[in-house]
Amino acid sequence: MIYIVILIGILAFWQLIKVYEYATIINGSEEETVTESDTRFNAKMMMVFCVAFFVFCIWNFWMYQDSLLPPSASEYGKALDTLFNFNMIIIGFVFFIVNAVLFYFASKYYYRKENKATFFAHSSKLEMIWTIVPAIVLTVIIIYGLKVWNNITAPVNPNETIQMELYAQQFAWTARYGGKDNTLGKSNYRLITDNNPLALVVEDPNNGDDKLVKGEFHIPIGKMVQFKLRSRDVIHSAFMPHFSAQMNCVPGMETEMHFVPIYTTIQMREMTKNPKFNYILLCNKICGAAHYNMQMDIIVESEEDYNKWLATKKTFAETMSATPDEPKVESVKEEMKKYTAITATVEEVKVEEKK
Repeated sequence: MIYIVILIGILAFWQLIKVYEYATIINGSEEETVTESDTRFNAKMMMVFCVAFFVFCIWNFWMYQDSLLPPSASEYGKALDTLFNFNMIIIGFVFFIVNAVLFYFASKYYYRKENKATFFAHSSKLEMIWTIVPAIVLTVIIIYGLKVWNNITAPVNPNETIQMELYAQQFAWTARYGGKDNTLGKSNYRLITDNNPLALVVEDPNNGDDKLVKGEFHIPIGKMVQFKLRSRDVIHSAFMPHFSAQMNCVPGMETEMHFVPIYTTIQMREMTKNPKFNYILLCNKICGAAHYNMQMDIIVESEEDYNKWLATKKTFAETMSATPDEPKVESVKEEMKKYTAITATVEEVKVEEKK
């Protein structure tokens, strides 16, 4: 009802304006419809609107700042937040300056009969200023951004990180841990079958102790986690908003990123005063009809609790060697043999071509 009343009020105000315009036309000539007093009034209203607009923007930011994400829960996330704030300060400064000048000019140079426009065709100095200054600012922003980005994606020592993989498919996530050897086994998208949805190379010994997890995955606080990212079908994007982390998952190739969590789930629940808070993994690419459902909870806990949780999960070898799955193992091995034979043939052809 409130919205309807507001809409009716706007329509009524619009009709009053139309009545005023028609009355002006009836009382005078069409050329004099827009008078100097009208434009003077509009000029004053321009400045009133400018001030009101700026006040509204500041109030809106102040009022809803608590609706933003809580403090970043990763080390690199803090660096990204600083980069974001740096950009917002520059953008905010330009926003207020440009709009203030825009409204000022609209107010100062309102219509007067005696006014004549100044012919101003070219100024090399002015063009140099508005070319060089933005170029310098953008260069600083780009160099700063690349530095932060390189810190997030730079190679790290696998022995000093937890190796895990996030595998995306419509419309679910699967997490895979490197197991006791902290090494993820090989995979190849050509091996995807119903029995081997992650396309893991069964004959690779590093795959034996890998652990597959769905529903939620756990990571320890204060430990660097390196994520390998793959996709089964279309381009997905692994987005963990509370860690300021995002990376595309591309079919047929592997991408990666890493970060160090600095707040446990329990600590973040206390900080946000939300006992139901959970970190979350989302897909940030519109990947199909059930895109909205592609979520996975993330639990950050102590290293001790993390190790206890991981110990309860079955390894890939245990899953594949279970009695009900014996036919699956044979099927996967047959697929692997076919792939090995095809690969060998391709290599032989390449050798012959070189000869």
